[in-house]
Amino acid sequence: MARLPGAGRRTCEDGEVTRGTPGVLHLVVGDEEFLAERAVNEVIAAARAADPETVVIEHRAADTTPAEFENAVSPSLFGGRRVVVIQAAQDAKKDLTAALQSYVGAPDPEITLVFSHAGGAKGKALADAVRAAGADVTTAAKLTKHRERVDFIRAEVRRLGGTCPEAAAEALLSAVGNDLRDVAAACAQLVADTGGRVDSATIARYYRGRAEVSGFTVADATMVGDVGGALEALRWALYIGVDPVPIADALADGIRIVARVAGAGRGNAYQLAGSLGMPPWKVERAQRQARGWTADGLVSAMRVAADCNAAVKGGADDRGYALERAVMAVAAARAGSDR
Repeated sequence: MARLPGAGRRTCEDGEVTRGTPGVLHLVVGDEEFLAERAVNEVIAAARAADPETVVIEHRAADTTPAEFENAVSPSLFGGRRVVVIQAAQDAKKDLTAALQSYVGAPDPEITLVFSHAGGAKGKALADAVRAAGADVTTAAKLTKHRERVDFIRAEVRRLGGTCPEAAAEALLSAVGNDLRDVAAACAQLVADTGGRVDSATIARYYRGRAEVSGFTVADATMVGDVGGALEALRWALYIGVDPVPIADALADGIRIVARVAGAGRGNAYQLAGSLGMPPWKVERAQRQARGWTADGLVSAMRVAADCNAAVKGGADDRGYALERAVMAVAAARAGSDR
């Protein structure tokens, strides 16, 4: 492929020639369309922030010939920076793959070349060549596990400058579903509207009718010692009409699950899931919640849950107050475990 002499070679101050300079080559690997698309767009945005006149050229690998690629990366008489995006790079035919592999060995420093590759065995030689050339690599794999999606929500809110407790992330996932594009849009809207503090009550207000704060939201916050979050979620749940009985049941269930998982000892969540009869994500969550608890603390919490159930189901004068007292007593049992 013909290029101007010296094109694609960046010289350091000491005269040493370097190839594959970070920022010139980018590889986005993974089959999660939203994450891959966002990663490519972020590279384009960064290039345009550095030079607003940057030209963007996009090609789908399966439909691109070596001549078309050469034209995209050939030096221009008018100069200027370019971003060339090769979409679905795993579908490149042999002749284009050879041209791409040749180019990444000595990329033009005025051109940012971005490869979007689905991962896997198909087209692996090209992806390996781009990595070896020093490309910046971004992973965009599908999030298939519940835990990964919860972590994504929390990370997304942090990326936008906000905070999101785990219970709120669980509630948002229940409300919006698993599509990451929808989840990311919801995170952006919530951070913009709340100033960054995304909690369970906020999710309930925004998504009432799709998913409401449940007893499990209250229980999850209680088990990790988040008294404020638990009481806020409890009051909102009662306000929107959640019956006190399932809240009391959820609190008792949360304590029992943590006790069972803690009693099973240390181990991989996937290994313990079968023997405990729980999905791995629930075991993993209970393992995190069990930190800070002692056996005596869990026994005390079980007594509190039993008393709460008796009060709520026995027609206490103020069932909401009985639940609030239980939340604080369970949190106190956990705090006692820390001593």
